[in-house]
Amino acid sequence: MTDTIVTNPDTMQQAAVNQASGKFDQVLVHVDGLVKYFPIKRGVLRKTVGHIKAVDGVSFDIYKGETLGLVGESGCGKSTAGRSILQLEVPTAGSVEFAGRELTTMGRNDLRRARRHMQMIFQDPYASLNPRMTVGSIISEPLVIHGLGDSADRKERVQELLRVVGLNPYFVNRYPHEFSGGQRQRIGVARALATNPSFIVADEPISALDVSIQAQVVNMLDDLKSELGLTYLFIAHDLSMVRYISDRVAVMYLGRIVELSTRDEVYDHPLHPYSQALLSAIPVPDPDKEARRQRIILEGDVPSPANPPTGCRFHPRCAYATEVCREVDPEFRNMGTTAVPHMVACHHAEQFM
Repeated sequence: MTDTIVTNPDTMQQAAVNQASGKFDQVLVHVDGLVKYFPIKRGVLRKTVGHIKAVDGVSFDIYKGETLGLVGESGCGKSTAGRSILQLEVPTAGSVEFAGRELTTMGRNDLRRARRHMQMIFQDPYASLNPRMTVGSIISEPLVIHGLGDSADRKERVQELLRVVGLNPYFVNRYPHEFSGGQRQRIGVARALATNPSFIVADEPISALDVSIQAQVVNMLDDLKSELGLTYLFIAHDLSMVRYISDRVAVMYLGRIVELSTRDEVYDHPLHPYSQALLSAIPVPDPDKEARRQRIILEGDVPSPANPPTGCRFHPRCAYATEVCREVDPEFRNMGTTAVPHMVACHHAEQFM
């Protein structure tokens, strides 16, 4: 007997309450000490000679109904963190709880059932869709895997999802190559929504799209969040888009979270020098303000994640670094209030307050 395809009205109602009040108090995803290392193998025998420390001790919560933005330079570990949360990459260490259930120790069958409630929107709409499958088959595949509905139910669900993401429901028999990049990403969104998930990792969903299409996709994701009661981990390079869609923002550098707070706190009062440098790069539409804006240019390259610096990982590029920064790993501490926590990993955060 197959399951029916339903939408949870309680989830939608709770999300609406959270958004109206601006409060998120129910933890949906709890990440504690997440570590993901990739082995470096060399020689004929492929002996392990080191590790790429892509994610190295990341901890945060994602609250039900919110969007947590995750930003940082290329190669800092954002995508690996998102994939590790969903267990698409098996974590080296750490804990990931989804709706109170530990994912890292789940058996294969239990994890498959849990994945019905957590999905992913991939970065490249050209590579993430099977070119040999029709749009209808691509979107209905999660329904088939999880045994949701019969053939007629699935066909109706696919057409409904195409309408939801702004595409013609009669496109079900077309192939991915017949669509533009923006349309392909909408198909990817429809596939992620197929099983009525409560949590979606959006891994740079707009980076491969034209600027004119990016706003459309972000607005669609924001609308779907309100309508379906979704929770997002939104990974992106575009800091302007992250500010627009996120409730809280986490800044990542070389496998670690260096700052985490509400969107306005991070953007208006950044307390970590790396966050300040990132935010200084955002263009200002006012020509006069743009002329007066002070860019913070970081010197040097990002250190290798195979051999990160001792102490604070940002100290080789930081203008405020002292001896303690070179020797002691900074504590991830709250520099805000109980009502609005502002977590930062910097020995000298007080001077930026």
